[in-house]
Amino acid sequence: MSTHRIYFGDNLPILQSLPSGSVELIYIDPPFNTGRVQQRVRLRTHSDGGGDRVGFGGRRYRTVRLGSHSYADIFDDYLAFLEPRLREAHRLLQPNGSLYFHIDYREVHYCKVLLDQIFGRECFLNEIIWAYDYGGRTRRKWPPKHDNILWYARDPHNYIFNTDLIERIPYMAPGLVGAEKAARGKLPTDTWWHTIVPTNSKEKTGYPTQKPLGILRRILQASSTPGGLVLDFFAGSGTTGAAALELGRRFILIDNNPQAIAIMQQRFAGVEEIEWINCDLSPTENP
Repeated sequence: MSTHRIYFGDNLPILQSLPSGSVELIYIDPPFNTGRVQQRVRLRTHSDGGGDRVGFGGRRYRTVRLGSHSYADIFDDYLAFLEPRLREAHRLLQPNGSLYFHIDYREVHYCKVLLDQIFGRECFLNEIIWAYDYGGRTRRKWPPKHDNILWYARDPHNYIFNTDLIERIPYMAPGLVGAEKAARGKLPTDTWWHTIVPTNSKEKTGYPTQKPLGILRRILQASSTPGGLVLDFFAGSGTTGAAALELGRRFILIDNNPQAIAIMQQRFAGVEEIEWINCDLSPTENP
């Protein structure tokens, strides 16, 4: 029997087919409704005296386009799209389970009202701010450099939070806390400083909205247990699954983008415990 499952298809009917109370932790990073097509172009450069780029010391390089991955991030009624899927998420959580809902500043306020209606306001535990400092900076307003992660428990009096398993972070002023505390580090707060996935990182898959493994690792360490079932029904590049494999959790991943499935097939190549459901894509679907 397979330990993990990856589905290709519309997540709503797949969610409806799963048994109630079967999932320990749900993390989702749904489309942010930016109103545009999200795309990442993969490039490679090599030294060339007549190249199109100038690097350090005036050396010239030529750029070679390797390909791109994209998906549409446009919904006429974003909340109407999310609501039935979030209701299924609520149904699927086991009594001590949690939902981490990853969104950005454009939609977070509307999404929190919707989640309050589905889970109950008393089930809202945290708004986590993932702050990063990378990329261009507009001069027309304060540059937006954070995402929002809303954490809801199925039961606000009974939920998993493994304080002792969370990876600690350094003190900003270690000289003020003493050698023992400085060596142990401190628990993160609800503001997480973490870089995005660097373009030259081994972690980089080329998927437009790939999230850092460190963010998912922290969430799974805190709110799931070894052997527990983790669900991500906007799976993208499969980072939730990668974190689950590393930490000994079972996972279900769902995505309806053939490019996401193709990337996950590359990322999890050689992992025999995965059942691939409806993922036998044709050459035209699988770039």
